[in-house]
Amino acid sequence: MDVKGICLLFGILAVVLISSTEGKPPSKCQCKIAARERRNCGPPGISAAECRKAGCCFNASVPGVPWCFTPKPKKVKKVCPADPRIRVNCGYPGITAKECLSRRCCFRAHPAGVPWCFYHRTVEEGC
Repeated sequence: MDVKGICLLFGILAVVLISSTEGKPPSKCQCKIAARERRNCGPPGISAAECRKAGCCFNASVPGVPWCFTPKPKKVKKVCPADPRIRVNCGYPGITAKECLSRRCCFRAHPAGVPWCFYHRTVEEGC
Protein backbone atom coordinates (compact mmCIF):
# COMPACT_ATOMS: atom_id res chain seq x y z
CA MET A 1 0.00 0.00 0.00
CA ASP A 2 1.35 3.43 -0.90
CA VAL A 3 1.61 6.49 1.33
CA LYS A 4 -1.60 8.02 -0.06
CA GLY A 5 -3.55 4.87 0.77
CA ILE A 6 -2.22 4.77 4.31
CA CYS A 7 -3.03 8.46 4.83
CA LEU A 8 -6.55 7.88 3.51
CA LEU A 9 -7.07 4.96 5.91
CA PHE A 10 -5.86 7.03 8.88
CA GLY A 11 -8.19 9.86 7.85
CA ILE A 12 -11.17 7.54 7.67
CA LEU A 13 -10.26 6.03 11.04
CA ALA A 14 -10.05 9.50 12.63
CA VAL A 15 -13.49 10.47 11.29
CA VAL A 16 -15.02 7.23 12.58
CA LEU A 17 -13.50 7.68 16.05
CA ILE A 18 -14.63 11.30 16.31
CA SER A 19 -18.15 10.59 15.07
CA SER A 20 -18.54 7.63 17.44
CA THR A 21 -18.30 9.94 20.48
CA GLU A 22 -20.37 12.80 19.04
CA GLY A 23 -24.01 12.99 20.01
CA LYS A 24 -23.65 10.84 23.12
CA PRO A 25 -24.60 12.97 26.11
CA PRO A 26 -22.59 12.35 29.27
CA SER A 27 -24.17 10.69 32.31
CA LYS A 28 -25.31 12.68 35.35
CA CYS A 29 -22.32 11.31 37.26
CA GLN A 30 -19.93 12.70 34.68
CA CYS A 31 -21.48 16.17 35.04
CA LYS A 32 -21.22 16.36 38.85
CA ILE A 33 -18.35 18.83 38.84
CA ALA A 34 -17.78 21.73 41.24
CA ALA A 35 -18.41 25.05 39.48
CA ARG A 36 -14.81 26.22 40.09
CA GLU A 37 -13.46 23.07 38.37
CA ARG A 38 -15.46 23.39 35.13
CA ARG A 39 -13.51 23.53 31.87
CA ASN A 40 -15.20 25.30 28.96
CA CYS A 41 -16.52 22.97 26.27
CA GLY A 42 -18.27 25.29 23.84
CA PRO A 43 -18.40 28.78 22.37
CA PRO A 44 -20.18 31.66 24.14
CA GLY A 45 -23.95 31.46 23.65
CA ILE A 46 -24.05 27.72 22.90
CA SER A 47 -27.47 26.23 23.57
CA ALA A 48 -28.01 23.36 26.00
CA ALA A 49 -28.97 21.07 23.10
CA GLU A 50 -25.87 21.95 21.07
CA CYS A 51 -23.67 21.50 24.14
CA ARG A 52 -25.06 18.04 24.93
CA LYS A 53 -24.91 17.03 21.26
CA ALA A 54 -21.18 17.80 21.40
CA GLY A 55 -20.84 15.37 24.33
CA CYS A 56 -20.53 18.11 26.96
CA CYS A 57 -22.40 18.93 30.18
CA PHE A 58 -24.68 21.97 30.48
CA ASN A 59 -25.71 23.75 33.66
CA ALA A 60 -26.64 27.45 33.60
CA SER A 61 -27.44 27.76 37.32
CA VAL A 62 -24.09 29.30 38.38
CA PRO A 63 -23.18 32.69 36.89
CA GLY A 64 -19.57 33.50 36.06
CA VAL A 65 -18.46 29.95 35.22
CA PRO A 66 -18.73 27.93 32.01
CA TRP A 67 -22.25 26.64 31.47
CA CYS A 68 -21.14 24.19 28.77
CA PHE A 69 -18.28 22.21 30.28
CA THR A 70 -16.18 19.09 29.80
CA PRO A 71 -17.53 15.99 31.60
CA LYS A 72 -15.46 13.83 33.94
CA PRO A 73 -14.21 10.62 32.32
CA LYS A 74 -16.39 7.57 32.83
CA LYS A 75 -15.34 5.34 35.71
CA VAL A 76 -15.00 1.74 34.64
CA LYS A 77 -13.99 -1.44 36.38
CA LYS A 78 -13.17 -4.98 35.33
CA VAL A 79 -15.48 -7.74 36.54
CA CYS A 80 -15.70 -11.46 35.99
CA PRO A 81 -19.05 -12.08 34.25
CA ALA A 82 -21.48 -14.10 36.34
CA ASP A 83 -23.37 -15.42 33.30
CA PRO A 84 -21.40 -18.39 31.88
CA ARG A 85 -23.05 -17.89 28.46
CA ILE A 86 -21.15 -14.64 27.85
CA ARG A 87 -17.69 -15.93 28.79
CA VAL A 88 -14.96 -15.37 26.19
CA ASN A 89 -12.25 -18.02 26.33
CA CYS A 90 -8.87 -16.89 27.65
CA GLY A 91 -7.20 -20.28 27.95
CA TYR A 92 -7.34 -23.84 26.70
CA PRO A 93 -8.89 -27.10 27.93
CA GLY A 94 -7.20 -28.20 31.14
CA ILE A 95 -5.65 -24.83 32.02
CA THR A 96 -4.93 -24.50 35.73
CA ALA A 97 -6.34 -21.71 37.86
CA LYS A 98 -2.81 -20.47 38.54
CA GLU A 99 -1.93 -20.22 34.85
CA CYS A 100 -5.27 -18.59 34.04
CA LEU A 101 -4.81 -15.98 36.74
CA SER A 102 -1.24 -15.34 35.54
CA ARG A 103 -2.82 -14.34 32.23
CA ARG A 104 -4.91 -11.85 34.24
CA CYS A 105 -8.12 -13.66 33.39
CA CYS A 106 -11.03 -14.98 35.47
CA PHE A 107 -11.21 -18.64 36.51
CA ARG A 108 -14.31 -20.58 37.58
CA ALA A 109 -14.23 -24.37 37.24
CA HIS A 110 -17.96 -24.69 36.65
CA PRO A 111 -20.33 -25.28 34.89
CA ALA A 112 -19.28 -27.90 32.37
CA GLY A 113 -19.28 -27.04 28.68
CA VAL A 114 -18.17 -23.40 28.99
CA PRO A 115 -14.73 -21.80 29.28
CA TRP A 116 -13.35 -21.95 32.82
CA CYS A 117 -10.63 -19.42 32.03
CA PHE A 118 -12.21 -16.31 30.54
CA TYR A 119 -11.69 -12.59 30.01
CA HIS A 120 -12.96 -9.84 32.30
CA ARG A 121 -15.77 -7.55 31.19
CA THR A 122 -15.49 -3.79 31.54
CA VAL A 123 -18.50 -2.10 33.15
CA GLU A 124 -19.24 1.49 34.05
CA GLU A 125 -19.26 2.28 37.76
CA GLY A 126 -21.88 4.44 39.45
CA CYS A 127 -21.20 7.93 40.82
